[in-house]
Amino acid sequence: MAFLPIDRQEMLASGIDQPDFVFVTGDAYCDHPSFGTAIIARWLERNGYSVCILSQPNIKDESAFLEFGLPRLGWLVNSGNIDSMVNHYTVAKKRRNKDNYTPGGIMGKRPDRAVIKYSNIIRKLDNDKAIIIGGIEASLRRFAHYDYWDDTIRKSILLDSKADILVYGMGESSIIEIADSLNAGLLPQDIIFVKGTVWKTTNKDYLPYNAIELPSFDQIIVSKHKYAESFMIQYENTDTIASKPLIEQYPQGYVIQNTPQTPLSEEQMSQIYDLPFMRATHPKQETLGHVAAMDEVKHSIVINRGCYGGCSFCALTMHQGRVMSARSKESVIEEAHKIIEDPDFKGYIHDVGGPTANFYRPACDKQDKYGVCAKKQCLHPVKCQNLKVDHMEYLDILRSLRELDGIKKVFVRS
Repeated sequence: MAFLPIDRQEMLASGIDQPDFVFVTGDAYCDHPSFGTAIIARWLERNGYSVCILSQPNIKDESAFLEFGLPRLGWLVNSGNIDSMVNHYTVAKKRRNKDNYTPGGIMGKRPDRAVIKYSNIIRKLDNDKAIIIGGIEASLRRFAHYDYWDDTIRKSILLDSKADILVYGMGESSIIEIADSLNAGLLPQDIIFVKGTVWKTTNKDYLPYNAIELPSFDQIIVSKHKYAESFMIQYENTDTIASKPLIEQYPQGYVIQNTPQTPLSEEQMSQIYDLPFMRATHPKQETLGHVAAMDEVKHSIVINRGCYGGCSFCALTMHQGRVMSARSKESVIEEAHKIIEDPDFKGYIHDVGGPTANFYRPACDKQDKYGVCAKKQCLHPVKCQNLKVDHMEYLDILRSLRELDGIKKVFVRS
């Protein structure tokens, strides 16, 4: 096993003359399944595509973006595991003094609004190849949105970034379909059929026939009621079965959201987390300073995705959806064995869970056929009578992990 290349020397040593994709990210390169960059890059690698990681390029030196030359198929862009603005500023809009996702905690290694800044530079350097944006910063800004930092309504990040495709939510299935389409010779503007993606057009004839039209950008910038109406429609269309495509009109064209991607099956999710992660920060970056973000997750295990809690303070519904998906017990145990082999492991699994810890299976059997209820919540204002409350599988996993030789304690901290 080896890390993916982070510079030209490593790329050539890996036998790559021209990478299929260059992945530009605002984080240090941590090859661990708690980092979205690592998951997407490794999944592309598993499916036959070469990926080079361009970590925290200097936006004041555009030549830094050409470290690997131009990719064969396209550019992948995210701001890292955390929204760049949340990473940089407190709720009081004060500049933070430490970046846990950068070697040595140094601030300023990524720009504000990193997805927009990175993508605009790439578009200037390469006007032909596809630019695909994703991650939490892009996912939660896929339509017009209120920006706390500017105290105004901003356009879809797809427009501001000049990217071709936005992948929202968890993008493993979507990115492979996009990669296969580009590899088959399709132009980026023709890839408008992939679930879990957002695209743009100026041609009204391309709009999906069964789509819901949201209040336009011109309407929501002058009406809080229209803004709330738009968000509610988006919130009610986060399910792969029950949702419809959404359209938002701008003076310069349309932004279209395809229906959400189908959640990974147990087998698919197990395959993702069984990829050959090095489970560490790239050595060249670790020599520049420790990446503190690895400390809490290095000896943790992600076992689920999604949440049917519907908490009003949380964006998880808009990102991962309300349908739970989970790994198999065997996959979780296998990852635990890898952790035990780590010379830094002291016997403590810091967390076994995910965004919702003890939710392991879908809320009810009806979701498998009909999807989630658009107008009802599973837990509020009262617990739904169809809700399946059963923690036996989850408890069995926790107890089985605790019994492994080398493990002293297992924690739930999600």
